[in-house]
Amino acid sequence: MLSANRNPIAKILGSDYNVMKEDSSILEILDKIAKDDDPESEIKMKIAILLKQLDLHLLNYSLKHISLEICLNPVTIKNDIELLKRFSGKGEQTVLESIEYTSDYEFSNGCRAPPWRQIHGEICYVLVKPHDVETLCITCSTEGVFLNGGKTHDEEEINYERKGAIYKDLFTFLKEKSAKFSENMSKQQTRVNEEQQKEKDQPHEAPKKEEADALRRATTGSGKNLLKNQINLGKNQMTKRLEPSLNWKTTVDSKDRKTLQRDTQEEKHGGKLEKSAPSVSPGRAHKSAEKIEEIVSESSSESEEDEEPPDHRQEANADLPSEYWQIQKLVKYLKGGNQTATVIALCSMKDFNLAQETCQLAIRDVGGLEVLINLLDTDEVKCKIGSLKILKEISHNPQIRRNIVDLGGLPIMVNILDSPHKSLKCLAAETIANVAKFKRARRAVRHHGGITKLVALLDCAQNATEPVQSSLYDERDVEVARCGAQALWSCSKSYANKEAIRKAGGIPLLARLLKTSHENMLIPVVGTLQECASEENYRAAIKAERIIENLVKNLNSENEQLQEHCAMAIYQCAEDEETRDLVRLHGGLKPLASLLNNTDNKKRLAAVTGAIWKCSISKENVTKFREYKAIETLVGLLTDQPEEVLVNVVGALGECCQEYENRVLVRKCGGIQPLVNLLVGINQALLVNVTKAVGACAVESESMMIIDRLDGVRLLWSLLKNPHPDVKASAAWALCPCIQNAKDAGEMVRSFVGGLELVVNLLKSDNKEVLASVCAAITNIAKDQENLAVITDHGVVPLLSKLANTNNDKLRRHLAEAISRCCMWGRNRVAFGEHKAVAPLVRYLKSNDTNVHRATAQALYQLSEDADNCITMHENSAVKVQLVDFVVSYKLGKCGLERNRNIKVLLKRIFEHKKLPHCWVTAAAEPCVIKDYAAEEPCGDRIFLNQRIENVLSKISHYII
Repeated sequence: MLSANRNPIAKILGSDYNVMKEDSSILEILDKIAKDDDPESEIKMKIAILLKQLDLHLLNYSLKHISLEICLNPVTIKNDIELLKRFSGKGEQTVLESIEYTSDYEFSNGCRAPPWRQIHGEICYVLVKPHDVETLCITCSTEGVFLNGGKTHDEEEINYERKGAIYKDLFTFLKEKSAKFSENMSKQQTRVNEEQQKEKDQPHEAPKKEEADALRRATTGSGKNLLKNQINLGKNQMTKRLEPSLNWKTTVDSKDRKTLQRDTQEEKHGGKLEKSAPSVSPGRAHKSAEKIEEIVSESSSESEEDEEPPDHRQEANADLPSEYWQIQKLVKYLKGGNQTATVIALCSMKDFNLAQETCQLAIRDVGGLEVLINLLDTDEVKCKIGSLKILKEISHNPQIRRNIVDLGGLPIMVNILDSPHKSLKCLAAETIANVAKFKRARRAVRHHGGITKLVALLDCAQNATEPVQSSLYDERDVEVARCGAQALWSCSKSYANKEAIRKAGGIPLLARLLKTSHENMLIPVVGTLQECASEENYRAAIKAERIIENLVKNLNSENEQLQEHCAMAIYQCAEDEETRDLVRLHGGLKPLASLLNNTDNKKRLAAVTGAIWKCSISKENVTKFREYKAIETLVGLLTDQPEEVLVNVVGALGECCQEYENRVLVRKCGGIQPLVNLLVGINQALLVNVTKAVGACAVESESMMIIDRLDGVRLLWSLLKNPHPDVKASAAWALCPCIQNAKDAGEMVRSFVGGLELVVNLLKSDNKEVLASVCAAITNIAKDQENLAVITDHGVVPLLSKLANTNNDKLRRHLAEAISRCCMWGRNRVAFGEHKAVAPLVRYLKSNDTNVHRATAQALYQLSEDADNCITMHENSAVKVQLVDFVVSYKLGKCGLERNRNIKVLLKRIFEHKKLPHCWVTAAAEPCVIKDYAAEEPCGDRIFLNQRIENVLSKISHYII
């Protein structure tokens, strides 16, 4: 249509309105309208102007969006990869373990992809090894970055097929695929910004230095002002908007960029700035121990607003409500009025709806925050109270919180906590509770002694001479303690703050406050305990202070929020077996089971199911839950629930299904199908729990039939491709009972195309749990001879042999069992010897785990059928170790008859072997005081006679028995 109508305006309005002419045609039309009184001409001109404005608007809109669609190019990709290489390597602080190209050859256009792939826009292929997922093979193209099919194992060629979504750049891709990369990248952000900014601005280094000197001189000139004003002046010198150098960071106002960089440096260097402006007062130096503490001070569980939001300013031409301008007038009165005018202005400002964002930003935009914080430094209590009331309301806004910290408001509020006026204490503590929602604020509270002062607020009955009772509480004292607990709750999201609370004596005070009947007090107290219970030191202190009893008691409260936090605290504490027993002994299992029936409050339901999950780890608690009909209720919660609830529900069922009665109960309640349906999810924690639950149900044959019919085994097998090691390991463990209890398991396993090759390739993993689980799966797979032949062809023997040098007893046990099974095909026994797997197995006999001994005896028994393996065992003192262990285990009753029989047969084979020198018998029999049964003749075709062998074995047996 557009090609047929190249000039639609001229066709609509006539040739006089042809926009294809020069710009002077508009003037001619205006002149024509002035001379001609025809009203139609005027209307046409107005329409022409409107159409032209529309055309310009559409053009600008299109240009704006087209400019955002920037294609990647080889230079950009190369710079990103080189940048990541600088921050990659061994160690937990690096962003990646390694990143490298698949090809070293670079074409003249900068691409490394083959020419026949360059025509598709592909630039290069990169192998990336993050810390927490398997190696990723990535395609970088002009359209973006995506995951490809990886390298084929036969020809080492790239499978170019795209396996997922396209991401705009390499950083966004890796942030999505690896949580560890995202975490470490945020820590390295300052260094990355500096590196990229240095490369970008290298030619302009001298002007930048001059600007920095000018900024420093301007900042130095304001040295007479307060600390907060110095910070403001230093930041206000920067008025341009700076764009971040990395794409994963949201654009922020350049006014706050300096502050954000300073915060990042403080987090990395223990609160000490590299080159601090005059705004840093003396006395900020810290001891080296404090520096080390700061590096690890922020807890990994912190999630609330750890990423500070970008700053938003009201646009000058925006349609703002009248309240915005009225508040700005009141702020002017605050700045220039006397004491009476200030109090009246504060009262008038409090009458506005300060929960509305427009009102909050109105105070901030006109400089009201600086005035309100300055009022906190006055001696007038009324002004302080009015200011704190306003700050308490507007500090719910994330931007306001950040501005308060930037202006140095927290140290002043911490000092107010020492005030004799209880109203001031309450307001200051409540404002601190609102502000301390992000790391920098929590750290500032701790640095200025706020944790100790907040803990002191909890001691609301310090002058009482008798045990604390709610009737003795003064209402104002209760409010002070509540506000202090509220502030501690916000601060307790930091590990360093948790330690500070404990060292300040906060646990006994929190335990005492739990005995009160004030629900408003109990909620922040339990919330603080819930946060702190993630640390082992706190869990031990919670048991010592008998806090579990009060948590269980408050589960029966009518307050849903209190029930939620009590259940969450039990969830955190129930990692410990003694705590699980205390919950049962104090009657906490029944209210937990009854709360499952109230499903409207999802947050409370998630907390309750989490507490049930952790309590179900103890078998005695599982029996109680079965009595309270909790298992049937849990099965009913497998559908139509949010993921945070499902994770806990499935985790609880996974623990309950370790017992036969509960497996039957889950099957009869129809729980197998919803469990299998959850295998197709993407939530890592949910997948780990659901695979465990399905594996537990598969132990029962009837449940296994349902799982097989629902294609559950195939879904479990597909999870072996999941990038998260925990999911892989859990899926492999679940496959073991499925293979054991499936009808015609061998044929079922072979029906999965590429399934056996996938299992064998998982032996290349670096994760010990994945390796142990895969070895256990191979043990079950190898029971079928055809499957054993297939995995042998896929190279299972060298991969198992490579794992033999491990000190992990769990891996040792399942590895030995897998080797024992794999020995039963072809010349695998010989191959294990050739790949040096025999000698490390002998060392397994020195383990303290009897399960490792049993599995190792079976493996050595199978390997001993090869002559060279027998020699290797003797060279590594296998007989001596076996006999000593055999005698001790036999006498202590720790070893079963099957293992004893394996050892006897093994020894017999070793003694009967032709090539053994006679002196080895003395060494072998030394622990059993049999030293003289060696053959008199030298080594020959037949060193030991059968009679002598029988005498040796009979003497050994007689000695042992």
